[in-house]
Amino acid sequence: MKKKALFLDRDGIINVEKNYVYKIEDFEFMDGIFEILRFFQEKGYLLIIITNQAGIGRGYYTEEEFHILTAWMLKQFELQGIYITKVEFSPYHPEHGLGKYKLDSDCRKPNPGMILRSAKEFDVDLTESILIGDKDSDIEAGLRAGVNKNILISNGENISINERTANVIENNYVNLLSFIEKGIYEY
Repeated sequence: MKKKALFLDRDGIINVEKNYVYKIEDFEFMDGIFEILRFFQEKGYLLIIITNQAGIGRGYYTEEEFHILTAWMLKQFELQGIYITKVEFSPYHPEHGLGKYKLDSDCRKPNPGMILRSAKEFDVDLTESILIGDKDSDIEAGLRAGVNKNILISNGENISINERTANVIENNYVNLLSFIEKGIYEY
């Protein structure tokens, strides 16, 4: 039987957006992220992070530094009883990447490669899955991959084309969870 997954962007969704976060001391979890992930985990969703990490490609930090931060982040989730199935990342940038990282990769959002690869690896039914992102490129990747429900967490500044394409638009997890608990959004 196929599984369902919750696909999540990282910066601006799991942690507060602070341009190219790669140090533990700069990483700040978003309010409500533990509660929302716990909710979906209890509903049987795999939790898969899909994140563009162009800072690697631009030479701002290394893949090793990204992996150190990721291991720390995963440990913080585990301490909360939350288990992330996989972290997919794209270090590429088609214009500003350096050396091997200057590439228009199928895994760099808005391309759906990270979602499709994870769906294949974990036998995920994308029509039963959900994506949460904070940018047009996140929502577009979900739509292109065939994800059934795409949620935009907006800071009020990032609503543009996806005001029409995202299934749900909320400005924070507290509102989203409140509406879920009231049965306004079905999952």
